[in-house]
Amino acid sequence: MEGGWGLLRMRVKIGMFRVQCLGCCPQNSQVAFTIRSHPPPQAGCPLGDPEPLAVLTPTVAKHNSVPWAAAWPHYLQKTLIETMCRRLKSLTIIIALSLTLAACSQEVQTPRTAVTSTPASPSPPSLPAASPAPPTEEAVPITLPVLDALLADEGFRADLKSKLQLTDEQISALRKLSGDEVAKLRRSNAENQPGSAETARQSAIEAIQSAVGTEKSEQLLALAREHWNKGGEELEARAAKEAGPTMLKGPNAVPKDTRIVVNIPAFRMDVFENGSLIKSYKIGIGYPQFPLPIGLRKAQLIIFNPTWTPPDSPWVDSMNVTPGEVIEAGSKQNPLGPIKIPIGSPSLIHGGKPLSKIGTFASHGCVGLTNSQVKDFAKLLARASGSELSEQTIAAYLKNKTKTQVVKLGKVLPVELRYETIVVEDGKLHIYRDVYDQNTNTEENLRAVLEANGIRFEDLSSDEKAQAMEALNALSSHPKKPAPTKSAVGKGENLAKTAANAGERKTEAERQRKLRTQKEIVIELAAPSGKGYPAPVNLDTGSGVKTN
Repeated sequence: MEGGWGLLRMRVKIGMFRVQCLGCCPQNSQVAFTIRSHPPPQAGCPLGDPEPLAVLTPTVAKHNSVPWAAAWPHYLQKTLIETMCRRLKSLTIIIALSLTLAACSQEVQTPRTAVTSTPASPSPPSLPAASPAPPTEEAVPITLPVLDALLADEGFRADLKSKLQLTDEQISALRKLSGDEVAKLRRSNAENQPGSAETARQSAIEAIQSAVGTEKSEQLLALAREHWNKGGEELEARAAKEAGPTMLKGPNAVPKDTRIVVNIPAFRMDVFENGSLIKSYKIGIGYPQFPLPIGLRKAQLIIFNPTWTPPDSPWVDSMNVTPGEVIEAGSKQNPLGPIKIPIGSPSLIHGGKPLSKIGTFASHGCVGLTNSQVKDFAKLLARASGSELSEQTIAAYLKNKTKTQVVKLGKVLPVELRYETIVVEDGKLHIYRDVYDQNTNTEENLRAVLEANGIRFEDLSSDEKAQAMEALNALSSHPKKPAPTKSAVGKGENLAKTAANAGERKTEAERQRKLRTQKEIVIELAAPSGKGYPAPVNLDTGSGVKTN
C-alpha cells in the first residue's frame, strides 16, 4: 500500500471497521478499515503457529458521490492528506495493538496441545484434555464417606473450629450429611460397587457447600485432604523432625532403599529391600467412595489378631454392633482379618478379603489382602525391617485368636502410595484404567513417562503410537467413540461385499467394547528390554499360586 502504511498483520476476525474523522476535513470524511484474509505464514514465522492472518487496509470514503478534493485548493489538499495520514497511522497502530493484545489474551486462556497423528485405521478418537502431571496428594478425591471418617476424629473437628471457624451447628450438619450418605450406601450395598469417583466427588462438594458456603467449602476440602494424606498420627510429626525418606520423584521411579510401593490403578504392591524388588502382591483397593490416599505413609507395627471398634456413624446401626464396642478378632463381624499393619489413620494394610476382591475394589481406604497374603507379607515386612519374626512365632500368635499381639518393627518402613496409570515396565508399556477419574491417561502424561524412561514418543513406530493412543482413550475416565471406518461400495458391487463390510464393522465394535472393559492394556515396545519399572517378582495373586 502507498503512503508508508504497510501491512499490519493481526489475528482478528474478517470484517470491517469504520472510523469517522470529525472536524479535520469537510463533510466529516470517513475511513473504512477492511480486514481481509491473507495467506498463512510459513513454518517458523515469528507470529507463532501457522494460521490464517489478516491485512488491515484503510480506504478513504466518498461523501454523497461528490469528490471532496474539488472543494479544496491544491496546497490545502496536500496539507489535509498529510494530516489525515499521520492521524490515521496513529489510530491504526492503536487499533492494531489493541486487537493483537486481545487475541493474545484469548490464546493464553485456551491453549492448544499438539497431537501427533498416526496412520492407524480406524483413527482413535481425540483424548480428553491433558492433565499436566500424575496426581499428587492435593488431587485425592474427598467424598462424603471420607469426610464421615475424618469427622470421627476429634483432631480434625478441632481444626475445623480453630482454622476455619466453623460452628458446632455447621459441624453437626456436616456429620449428618456425610453419615446419611454412608448409611444410604450401606443399605443399598452401593459401597461395594465400583461407582464413579467423579460423581462421588461432585456430590461431596455440593453437600459441603450447602452446609458451610462456597468459600469455606474450598478451605474445608483442602484441610480434609491434608488430614487424609498425612494419616493423622504422631509418627508424622516425629518423622518430620528426622531426616527420613521422602516420596520418590518422577513417574515410574524405582526405589534404591527398603520400602513398600503401592500402585493403586495397577492393584499391585511391591516390597523393595535395599533397592531390589523381592516380592509383589495383587491387592484390593479402596472403593471410589472410600479411595486410598496418595502420598508417603509409614509402617512401624504389625498387629496380630486385631480387634475392631465400630465408629460412631449412622451406618453402624445396620451391622448389629454398637459404636465403641470392641469386636473380637476372628469374629465374622470383624472385617480386618488375622493381621493389620497401620500406615496412618484411617488406612491399613490388612487381611480378611476373599479372593474375589483381589484385583478390584475391596475396602474403605485400605489395602486389602487375603489371609494367606497378609501372613506372608507380615513375615517379609518384619525381615525387611530387621525384626525377628519366625513362622513358628506367627503360627503361635495366630493360634490364640482372642489375644492381640503387637510386634514393633526394627525400623520404620516407608509405604509409598502412587497413582500411575501409565507405566513402562521391563520394556513394555502398561496402561491401566483411570479408576479414580483423575484424567491421567493423556498424551502429555504418556510423553512424560516415556521421557522419564529414556524413550522418545517420536521414536515409537506408527503402530506403537496408534496402539498407545487407542489404549489411553479406552481406559480413560471418559472414553470417546472412535470414528467409524468408511467403506466405499461402488455401483454394481454385489451384496457379498456389503455384508463383508458390515461384518468388519461389527467385529471392530466388539473389539472396542472389550477394550473398554479391560483394566490393563500392555503394548510391546521395540525399546530394549529392562527399561523402566521392574516386572513383578514372585507375584502373589492370593490364589496360593505364585508366578514369576
